[in-house]
Amino acid sequence: MFTTWEMRWFYPGIPPATVEDWFFGDRSGELLATPDEREDVYLYTTPVCEYLGIKLRQGKLEVKWRNAELGVIQFGQNWQAKLEKWVKWICDDPTATNMTPANVLNNGAWISVKKSRSQRMYKINIDTEIQLLPIQQPMDQACAVELTKLNINGNNWWTVAFEAFGEDVSTTDMLLPAAELIFKNYQGVDLQPQNSFAYPKWLSLVV
Repeated sequence: MFTTWEMRWFYPGIPPATVEDWFFGDRSGELLATPDEREDVYLYTTPVCEYLGIKLRQGKLEVKWRNAELGVIQFGQNWQAKLEKWVKWICDDPTATNMTPANVLNNGAWISVKKSRSQRMYKINIDTEIQLLPIQQPMDQACAVELTKLNINGNNWWTVAFEAFGEDVSTTDMLLPAAELIFKNYQGVDLQPQNSFAYPKWLSLVV
């Protein structure tokens, strides 16, 4: 079981130049390798269940459940987000041959989403003072920041997200300090709560 605290926004089209300049510009934190190119396959059912996500990713079945909605968070005047707590289970069975994208996409209940994800990873240093340290590999406790380009049914979308993870990690000691620091130089489109939700709701809007 894997627990995360998340804020995410979705917008149609491709990321504006101001957003890409903000994410890829010269600031704290190095990009983690090259963009991660992949195809995730989501189970889409009606009626829509916004608190449950089921998908196939790189040969693994992932089940994600929203444990709590923690309200709307605001930083400055440019952005607000719905903060959520999620729990994820991963099933990895290398002998399972029927749960592959090629097989399940023949069933109309499964939807393909192509992704190009760029990511930075941050960790709070609490030994001296609260600051963010760039790290180059996943850690037990950290906050991931991502900018991802999406394509679903030939339509382009993009998403920005913050995801804190680790045992005994709270939103106050990991996610919120990271977001506050990173957004100091943000001059992109306003990120608003009506565009802030997780993948299950986004799928209900675009499928």
